[in-house]
Amino acid sequence: MKGAYCLVIKLKKDSSIKIGALGTIKFKKGLYCYVGSALNSLEKRIQRHLSKKKKLHWHIDYLLMNKNTSIKKVFYKQSNKKEEYKIAKFVLKNSTDLIADFGCSDCKCKSHLFMIKNYDFLEKRFKEFIN
Repeated sequence: MKGAYCLVIKLKKDSSIKIGALGTIKFKKGLYCYVGSALNSLEKRIQRHLSKKKKLHWHIDYLLMNKNTSIKKVFYKQSNKKEEYKIAKFVLKNSTDLIADFGCSDCKCKSHLFMIKNYDFLEKRFKEFIN
């Protein structure tokens, strides 16, 4: 299966985390949403994100390997084309904060990681997007 996905990530406490070439970023305690795509195997990509045993490759890997983070929910949409930029704009346009340049080195988005205040709003927006 091919498609795009959103990871809802909980950060238990304020943390400074080294994120590959982006350097050290200060993250506030709270909920975040990361938007990505997988045009080879969506299932394997999501399983990789859920695993704590992996080589650090993408920006999101560095965040997820931090002991204070956990994935709370995964939303996904089947698609044969890259759609994470559309999802980021549609689902998260009312986000309170974004982490500049995070996860978007291969596109023109400002970020693919957003701090969110309202999980229910995110879930509703994502369901609207996939329908």
